[in-house]
Amino acid sequence: MDNIIIKTENLTKRFGTFFAVRELSFEVYRGEIFGFLGANGAGKTTAIRMLIGLLKPTSGIASVAGFDVYKEPDKIKEKIGYMSQKFSLYEDLTVLENLRFFGGIYGLKSETIKSKSAELIKKLGMENIARKLIKELPVGWRQKVAFSVAVFHNPAIVFLDEPTGGVDPIVRRQFWDMIYEASESNITIFVTTHYLDEAEYCNRISIMDEGVIKALDNPSELKKKFDVDSMNDLFNLIARKKLLPDYEKTLQFYY
Repeated sequence: MDNIIIKTENLTKRFGTFFAVRELSFEVYRGEIFGFLGANGAGKTTAIRMLIGLLKPTSGIASVAGFDVYKEPDKIKEKIGYMSQKFSLYEDLTVLENLRFFGGIYGLKSETIKSKSAELIKKLGMENIARKLIKELPVGWRQKVAFSVAVFHNPAIVFLDEPTGGVDPIVRRQFWDMIYEASESNITIFVTTHYLDEAEYCNRISIMDEGVIKALDNPSELKKKFDVDSMNDLFNLIARKKLLPDYEKTLQFYY
């Protein structure tokens, strides 16, 4: 049980008569890289907002890092990191100022913030840009700094929402090296992405459609089970509704 970082049972969110998320049941494990895929409107964002304590579920059970999403959302926020494609850093602050600011928010002591900042700046080779404003940095560097901020306090789990959007393939590869390193340090990675090749980098993935998880396993097994050659084919089959004749039968067999 200590190895389970996220656990949900029939987690549901309804807005009036509309089900944004319907009866999600899954587990995510310590140190795992878990891909959370789905087309726009599939329910991914709603599910994440419930898991990080920003949105109260309509029904079901869920815990993150051992804390109940209904009763202990503030404790959950202390144990997680979060990186959004749209907003993760203050652009009018320097790299160092962002590290110090978020370190303070996470409750780290000033001496810890100072030592960890120096260690991180050296590790990433950011000595020449540490005192530059975030808005002056290339997108790739911004993403690296944003991820570093998200894991600065050594959270149990970090949620990455489209973290590599808008960056070139080389920077994406470097960013995933950082993800692997965090995973090897027992930080669980919960990542959404529209780049289907990145799904191959995950230990396991789930694919949501219309608020429901339609597939969940490691990428190789899913391709075998759905008899497809690539993650792109699998995603099209499930989320894009490019249906094969036996699509419903396939889903019924798998579940």
